[in-house]
Amino acid sequence: MKHIKPGSGIEVGVDTGGTFTDIVFRFPDGTVRIAKERSTPADPGRAVIDGILKNARAWGVSLDDIERVVHGTTVATNAIIERRGARVGLITTDGFRDVLEIGRQMRRDMYDLRIQPVAPAFLVPRARRKDVPERLLASGEVLVPLDEDAVLEAAKDLVADGVRSIAVCFLFAFLNPAHELRARAIIKAAFPDLHVSLSCEIDPAIREYERTVVTVFDAYVKPVVSDYLEKLEHNLVAHGIDGPFQVIQSRGGLCSAELARQKPVKLVLSGPAGGVISGEKISSDSGRGDIITVDVGGTSSDIALIHKGRAVIRNEGTVDGYPVRVSMVDVNAIGAGGGSIAWLDSSGALRIGPHSAGADPGPACYARGGQEPTVTDASVVLGYLEPSRFAGGNMTLKPELSHEVIKTRIADPMGTSVEAAALGIHRVVNSQMAEGIRFVSIKQGFDPRGFSLIPMGGGGALHVCQLARDLGIRTILVPSRPGVMAAEGLLSAPVEHEAKRSVHWSFADTTLNQVLESLTNLDAECAVAMAKDGVPEGRAKVRHFADVCYEGQSFDLEVPFTATDAGLRSLPDAFYDLHDRVFGQSTDGPVRLVQLKSVHSYLAERGDMGASFPATAGDQGSETRSIVLPGAGRVDAAIFQRASLCPSREIRGPAIVEQPDTTLLIDLGWTGRIGDDGSLVLTCNPDTGVTK
Repeated sequence: MKHIKPGSGIEVGVDTGGTFTDIVFRFPDGTVRIAKERSTPADPGRAVIDGILKNARAWGVSLDDIERVVHGTTVATNAIIERRGARVGLITTDGFRDVLEIGRQMRRDMYDLRIQPVAPAFLVPRARRKDVPERLLASGEVLVPLDEDAVLEAAKDLVADGVRSIAVCFLFAFLNPAHELRARAIIKAAFPDLHVSLSCEIDPAIREYERTVVTVFDAYVKPVVSDYLEKLEHNLVAHGIDGPFQVIQSRGGLCSAELARQKPVKLVLSGPAGGVISGEKISSDSGRGDIITVDVGGTSSDIALIHKGRAVIRNEGTVDGYPVRVSMVDVNAIGAGGGSIAWLDSSGALRIGPHSAGADPGPACYARGGQEPTVTDASVVLGYLEPSRFAGGNMTLKPELSHEVIKTRIADPMGTSVEAAALGIHRVVNSQMAEGIRFVSIKQGFDPRGFSLIPMGGGGALHVCQLARDLGIRTILVPSRPGVMAAEGLLSAPVEHEAKRSVHWSFADTTLNQVLESLTNLDAECAVAMAKDGVPEGRAKVRHFADVCYEGQSFDLEVPFTATDAGLRSLPDAFYDLHDRVFGQSTDGPVRLVQLKSVHSYLAERGDMGASFPATAGDQGSETRSIVLPGAGRVDAAIFQRASLCPSREIRGPAIVEQPDTTLLIDLGWTGRIGDDGSLVLTCNPDTGVTK
């Protein structure tokens, strides 16, 4: 792997969304060029390659000058949601083949009369789950040696059943990986092309159900992700782009595509992670430590909270409702985006999503055969989008199709006007987004009124004023390129690797030497991965974390600490404070260390990104358009072009600010001012009814 040498060439960030693939070219002098290309869901890599080649030609860029390509992808997530993963087999300890199906005794819907299974048994039906003689004690000692012949026979049966990938999950393998490592050696010797995922590598932690789930998910997506990344990297090299090809992981750090293919389950939140990294950079640059980002794309809205300049990292997330124990940025993804479909339920109530028109056929106004009303269609009816300037003029919308589909599917059945139906669509989707914001803020002990709101994605700026009003937020910060912030964030992300070890030590009996011994091994593991990713030796930032819980408690919280005597002594107090914030109470009882983690990260020094367009004075605001606003009805809104707004320019709502990557709706009662850095700060007037 080449060492990372920033500043010598052009960097490209590519974020694949459900409707558009966002592309950002960053030049050595900090200049940025952006583009939004239609996604190709059947082959997501085609939009990536075609978009890079097309825009390189348009901007006069030689492919030889591209230094690196950084990618955010939803391939792993979509494989799970759409059930398009590989045919998987599971080999486990004798007597434990049904752990995946038994699951946990937890129900999300307490009063649902039709109980649905919450364990992802669809991944591996019982016929493809094999148990073999072997057993480790809870201390990691061998009780029953591994039956190697049984492993080989199990693998043969699974291959005969058509599996492409095998997950191996033995009891207590996180304490002693010898049996799992030997099982892989046996399987690969007989079937070299078979993908194998080991629980001791994917999730070396207690709780066999969660460990089995995440290992099987890794095996499920591994062939799909591996094929996708390998093909994409091959195509880049074939076109002369042979610099580092990096992928963003769920935690928000980059790794090489080669390492990503080894543990693809770490990419389940790769798509939204870039937007969170952008949020952290905005927080740092603006001096606003507490912000909430709302990244509204074509199929979903990804909401994240950043406190004191850092995004919240979770030890476990959910994908399609199933637990996936992978470190990830705390993003609440809801099925409410520009392409989300509006529909009426059996009682005649208006609903939005979670189904989306996506990129193909897309909203009705795209004129590509869409027959369902979407949020974008409602925005067209309300006058928020200029049909001839949508996506920088690369696409011309057909307003008559939006009117017709909303009239037929929503307005007429509800006995209301098309405009009222479109307003209703916006009200419902805004309500869903506001509830999503409450989920990441109030539920975790944060008052959203003390935060600034940051719109991102192609649709975030259209909804941000109403969201702020609903939540009592008085400040909105609109970056210069909000529509491509996820792709831009990729170029600001560090190379990062994580290693962890289960310990289960009572804090009262834990010594600093014990901790240092474990962390030394974890640091060495991270250092090897960082070296493979081209990070110069000794340049990585090292952070340590401990998962801590009360004695007798089932679940833990991640607490940062320093590996010193004072740092270790302060760990319980830090845990008490965190427990109080998250759960609203704490006690100074005895605690236990469940897991130790080491995180190594490296962010190469690069200059700030400049403007993607020069600000030029012009006759702004003389153009008006009739739009419909909630509570105000039809009003005339002044139209501005973002490229022509100079610093200190003030804009009062109602107004619309257009730019190639998004459209900003400034509601009544809001005033915007352009900052020296090109950002647009919106503040709410005191008489608008928004309360602190």
